[in-house]
Amino acid sequence: MMGAGKTTTGRLVAEKLGWEYLDSDAEVERTTGLTVPALFARDGEAAFRDAEADALRRACATPDAVVVAVAGGAVLRPENRSLLRASGRVIWLRARPETLAARVGDGAGRPLLDGDASAALISLDSVRRPYYAEVADETIDVDDLGPDEVAAQIVDREIRTSGDGRTSGADRESGESGISGASGTSGAGR
Repeated sequence: MMGAGKTTTGRLVAEKLGWEYLDSDAEVERTTGLTVPALFARDGEAAFRDAEADALRRACATPDAVVVAVAGGAVLRPENRSLLRASGRVIWLRARPETLAARVGDGAGRPLLDGDASAALISLDSVRRPYYAEVADETIDVDDLGPDEVAAQIVDREIRTSGDGRTSGADRESGESGISGASGTSGAGR
């Protein structure tokens, strides 16, 4: 979900593990040549979701160790949920809607939050939460944690899982966001 901390946490985790970092929204912007709000305005949400799915497929296909901050709405499509589950560990950065609302403010630059950002986040959360739970291998409640604390938890879990913080190309690391996977960082190729 927007405001969960996918981008900041994802960058920190990638840096600490020495992995590549990808943000699905940034990849959409890179490949379309449009900002997310401009793509929504010009072509609509369906076009954004198509570009988002393409970005997710490319990110999960990389053979390199990578942390992917997955846009929160990616879980709306069943094929994206299947891809996330198949690509590695998904870590859901879970936050209450009121926490998300405090973090995103008025929602400027976020097309789905036009108008009442708080009400929109409550509605989005009610739709997406079951999907995040479906794909998440692990969940970190981030309401009272800063990005450094969340990143440290993810890195500690990865080191415990792999033994040394390094993993083979056959494994995958995911976490959203949000999902992003869910609402948090998702990664491929660990």
